Amino acid sequence: MPASDQWDALAEQFVERHYGSIRGQVRIYVIDRQLRAHLPPPPSALVDIGGGAGNQSLPLARDGYQVTIIDPSPAMLERATARLAGEDGAVAGRVRLVQATLEEALDAVGGQQFAGVLCHGVIMYVPDPGPFIAALASLAQRGGIVSLVAKNAKVLAVRPALEGNWAEALQSFDASHQVNGLGLDTRGDTLEDLTAILGDHGIERIAWYGVRLFTDGWVSRESAGNGHDGIFPVEYEASRRDPYRLLSRLFHVVGVRR
Repeated sequence: MPASDQWDALAEQFVERHYGSIRGQVRIYVIDRQLRAHLPPPPSALVDIGGGAGNQSLPLARDGYQVTIIDPSPAMLERATARLAGEDGAVAGRVRLVQATLEEALDAVGGQQFAGVLCHGVIMYVPDPGPFIAALASLAQRGGIVSLVAKNAKVLAVRPALEGNWAEALQSFDASHQVNGLGLDTRGDTLEDLTAILGDHGIERIAWYGVRLFTDGWVSRESAGNGHDGIFPVEYEASRRDPYRLLSRLFHVVGVRR
């Protein structure tokens, strides 16, 4: 995972531009619907690893969940703090912000384990998914849900091909890494490999979904408004059906700690 100073430098671009775009809003919407089908009811305690400004977990706090956002970047957590200042006091009171890496997380929360462990779009920044998933599993209580979003290694050629970058697309068929829209190197994973690693650490996969297919190439479109609301249910349906979910840029694995 990039060092916190790298995320500090990218915080505005990531939080405001990426999550404010149609692509970012589709990601939040689709993952939220998928996740809520598996979470226990509020006020269950959830932890969001690499949760940044709370784009994914703040809506859960509004619905009554107790949310801990863990992120190594002070700049990301400052944005979360600013957003909480605009929330109802009861909502803000359900959110705890912790500056820590995943490796530090269990100690940082005093050994607490959670009914839901969320980690969406972080694993592609770490060199080895094994120790990373072991640390995630340690935060889940027995029967707890682990929600993990990763980059789909099997479709890395799709985005450059749709952009007309044929040289990069050709190289991507056999690649395991790719530079993303933030200019950072990311690693792709396969559903099969992550399912096996999760199983090694006591997490049984109970569902999986795709995340973002039709809008993945909409890099330059900044607004999720302007009559685009019909996109969201279409992307959601694609996320849970074959062959569409197989072709999605990201995939979302949901497991339970046995």
